[in-house]
Amino acid sequence: MRLLYLCLGWIMVGVGIVGAFLPVLPTTPFLLLAAWLFARSSPRLEAWLLSHRIFGPPLRDWRERGAINRKAKITACVLMAASYAVFWFARQPGPLAAILLAAVMLCSATFILTRPDGRR
Repeated sequence: MRLLYLCLGWIMVGVGIVGAFLPVLPTTPFLLLAAWLFARSSPRLEAWLLSHRIFGPPLRDWRERGAINRKAKITACVLMAASYAVFWFARQPGPLAAILLAAVMLCSATFILTRPDGRR
């Protein structure tokens, strides 16, 4: 199991790094998962990820206080709204699809906005 966790941890780091450059792919959830996987396979890699100069602070904020920094909250909500607008105008969805997606995005935004503010 340790080897499986280690391999999956590196895959999550890779996906997280790709997400840093692609606006539609989030970075932090994949790095949170990588930290969890590394905690079960390699304490040294977990410590590396948590002390990383760029990725470490949001991961530590989440782990210690369940916090998301304000800039990340605003960015996430703006991108969700923009994604919904693109979906609405490009697909012209039926009422059920529009309502379902709006509900999922509103629940996600509510979750994000109700987390404590992180550092920075």
